[in-house]
Amino acid sequence: MTVGIFFTAIAKYSNIFISLIVTAILARILSPEEFGIVAIATVIIVFFNMLTEIGIGPAIVQNKELNKDDLSNIFSFTIWFGLILTIIFVLLAKPIAIYYETPILEPISYYLSIAIFFNSSQIVPNALIYKDKDFKFIALRSFSIQLFAGIIAVISVFLGFGIYALLINPILSSILLFIISYIKKPIKFKLYFDIKALKKILSFSIYQFLFNLINYFSRNLDKLIIGKYLNNTMLGYYEKSYRLMMLPLQTITHVFSPVMHPIFSDYQNDFQKLSDSYLKIVKLLAYIGFPLSVLLFFTSKELVLLIFGMQWERSVPSFEILSFSVAFQIILSTSGSIFQASNSTKIMFLSGVLSTILTVVAILVGVFYFKTIEAVSIGIMISIIINFFQAYYLMYNIVFKSSIIKIIKCIFPPIVVTIILFMFLYGINYITLELNMFISLSIKSIFSILYVTFYLQFLKIYDIKRMIYKLIRRKSI
Repeated sequence: MTVGIFFTAIAKYSNIFISLIVTAILARILSPEEFGIVAIATVIIVFFNMLTEIGIGPAIVQNKELNKDDLSNIFSFTIWFGLILTIIFVLLAKPIAIYYETPILEPISYYLSIAIFFNSSQIVPNALIYKDKDFKFIALRSFSIQLFAGIIAVISVFLGFGIYALLINPILSSILLFIISYIKKPIKFKLYFDIKALKKILSFSIYQFLFNLINYFSRNLDKLIIGKYLNNTMLGYYEKSYRLMMLPLQTITHVFSPVMHPIFSDYQNDFQKLSDSYLKIVKLLAYIGFPLSVLLFFTSKELVLLIFGMQWERSVPSFEILSFSVAFQIILSTSGSIFQASNSTKIMFLSGVLSTILTVVAILVGVFYFKTIEAVSIGIMISIIINFFQAYYLMYNIVFKSSIIKIIKCIFPPIVVTIILFMFLYGINYITLELNMFISLSIKSIFSILYVTFYLQFLKIYDIKRMIYKLIRRKSI
């Protein structure tokens, strides 16, 4: 698992670095309204991509008995299904533009429809690469695609493509991902496929798909409603604060999650080992996530303005609020891999239903009663914290036949550490008010890292010195 995390980390951190640079450039040239318009189209595209996937990828990873003919039939299904959904989305382009009273959404939707077909086509070859645990190849592929698409996006905005420069990455990435994955794992395409192959993975994939479906609405309904009932500019501000809040998840848990399911699926018949192994990950993520939440809160203004520019100051309050949910999201985002590895996608679906109900209520209250993106942010934050506890109650009390107390014991010490850090940063924040934003960000960040590192080393929770020594020694070799 360590090797998988290492290569996944390299790819993910490289991608985040590239993405930040590209976004920083585009955010200084394009307006919040333009980002808001593309955010609407992107959210709808994500929905269609989820429909094409219908839980097939994780099901292929989990199922150890699929043969070449089965995979060929499933691959053929994804091709045809992707084509059908692409056509449907093209037909819906004009109604979408009319509904949001934004004519430019129509051509944007036409272009983005390309991504639907190729995202569907790459599902099976990509799942086989993950099943083989070829994380080194995955890392190299991801980095290459992100770098190339990012360069093309930056060039296009300077050539005057305007809002269409924001479409380069999703379209080009989907095409390249399919081509590279298919070359690595070529699969025979059939004009006529046998539905029996799909039945072999249906019991797993159906609940995975239903979970993805409701999770989609809980994650994206806010953007759809804000874009319609507030305005595209407000959506642009909110989308930037939300995306920046999600950055720690990409930085940390998205390094773990792709590796966890392929590895932990080997423990699907040993819940005790699966539970014990996962608690170690929860403990580590809690010591990272909770202090990080506090640091993000106290550096919110510096981060938003330094990365996106002064025109995005309206995004700061929402980011401050959402930062308090970061730790819970960092841990919670890994839970899906454990539900999958334990063949408990049905329970995962139930958790998703409860999560979606609470999140939707929070969004509706924020938009229609308070009518501000800050109110939506508060609702999202509260719903995430509540959903954290319901998800782990279902996992430990229902799936593992254990107790959620194990999770609470894991996160309690990191919370204590974080409360102390909050008090320190509260004082430092006043001292750095008149300083340059970069200097202020550096002081708060360095202090937080040193404080948490000293705490973990002093109490011997983790041997930080030994870990650093091993890393340096490995690099020197």
